[in-house]
Amino acid sequence: MTNTRQPRGAPYLFLSPFLLLFMAFTAYPLLRSMTLSLQQTFGPRATQFVGMDNFRFLFADPRFWKALKNTAVFTAGSIFIQLPCSLGLAMLLNKPGIRGRAFFRLIFFSPSLVGLVFVAMIFSIIFEKRTGLLNVALHHAFGFNVDFPWLQEYVMSALILASLWMYVGFNMVYFLAALQNVSKDLLEAAEIDGAGFFSRFINITLPAISPVGSFVVLLSLVGGFQLFELPYILLNGSGPNSQGLTVVMYLFQTGFETGDLGYASAIGWVLALLLILFAICQRVFSSVRES
Repeated sequence: MTNTRQPRGAPYLFLSPFLLLFMAFTAYPLLRSMTLSLQQTFGPRATQFVGMDNFRFLFADPRFWKALKNTAVFTAGSIFIQLPCSLGLAMLLNKPGIRGRAFFRLIFFSPSLVGLVFVAMIFSIIFEKRTGLLNVALHHAFGFNVDFPWLQEYVMSALILASLWMYVGFNMVYFLAALQNVSKDLLEAAEIDGAGFFSRFINITLPAISPVGSFVVLLSLVGGFQLFELPYILLNGSGPNSQGLTVVMYLFQTGFETGDLGYASAIGWVLALLLILFAICQRVFSSVRES
């Protein structure tokens, strides 16, 4: 009879690469940032313990509240403009009998394959005040003023439009997968009973895709509050009067330009707690809906 017992240390041996990487790149940075948030730093070697003063100063910092407001406006635009457009595209592509369905899916999804740096460079040309492609198109189509100042006075609108172009197809894929799992028998039965398109959408389609919808909303919330590269490159910083300043950008400026890593860590922990709160709310909402 063969001995099939495995060495007791085998599971730990297989887990050790993950544990080492987790400790080095997740656990230690989290603990270090927690200690840094209680200190005031003047570069990497000069630190002074200040306790909760960083957090008290943070909640009284008008620049932080401006960054939080800008981030919240961008996130709201991403959710209430981008997600309905994604759902609308998914419903159009989900209709039977559409020719070139795979081609249109690729076309709408392809912008999400492009990096944020490339998108920022493209839209810096599109939103240019005098010779930008968007202003020229609006002028030829509707006779609007060709010098519309997108990146000078309408920064948040420009950022929302740029992110709309990039992510609307990405979110469309989630909704399209959810729509393909909606019961066709229920839809046909409702149509036979005289239910219109809007009634079928509210009572059958929307409840069926709500789990995916809540997940996509959470992704948009988390992604919106982590906004950094797009405005930083598109505006070459925070823009005029800090119109494009976001929470992550303020964290970057405080930690790596000013050199106060302690205050930057406090900003990071407040942002992390906000994201955790969003995740908890999404989980509670999903549990209530399922029950």
